[in-house]
Amino acid sequence: MNAAPPPAAGGTLALDAEALYAELKRAVQALLAAGPQPTHLVGVASGGAWLAERLQRELGLPGQVGVVSSALHRDDYAQRGLSASAAQTRLPFDVEGAHILLIDDVLYTGRTLRAVLNELFDHGRPASVRLAVLVDRGGRELPVAADAAAVRLPLPPQQSFELTRDEAGRFGFVLLEHGDPAEAAR
Repeated sequence: MNAAPPPAAGGTLALDAEALYAELKRAVQALLAAGPQPTHLVGVASGGAWLAERLQRELGLPGQVGVVSSALHRDDYAQRGLSASAAQTRLPFDVEGAHILLIDDVLYTGRTLRAVLNELFDHGRPASVRLAVLVDRGGRELPVAADAAAVRLPLPPQQSFELTRDEAGRFGFVLLEHGDPAEAAR
């Protein structure tokens, strides 16, 4: 799915996150059916973790969802530091030799994924790692590609968006404007 929806008023993005989630769910089902078994879902904190938890539940997958944080391996750690709300990595299975399907909300430069892979390998050497994302916004700085993306949506460097989740668990997007394009890098 490729679309370039216009921004809506009030900082929200005129993009249906629930429809994209349904597309991501179909893509994840196909990846799981075609891939090695068992495959463990691991969500990238925080938006990817929300997606992975819902996918695990709705697809009726056995086991628990893992969560992986990029915080300690980011190349901009000195500037960002570790926030008090930073999610901790939680991998309720042995990573050594495991087949992993990483789930993330937005793929942009690839820097977060590089950090996530470093964190994952701190816990063992997986047999395979695949990636499914809700939105691939292009702009890669590193050679990282998603095996599945619900949508490919280029945005200018001074814009970004983040996944939101309401109390009922429904997804949405918020469009963010940055004065400094480096702030928008994910």
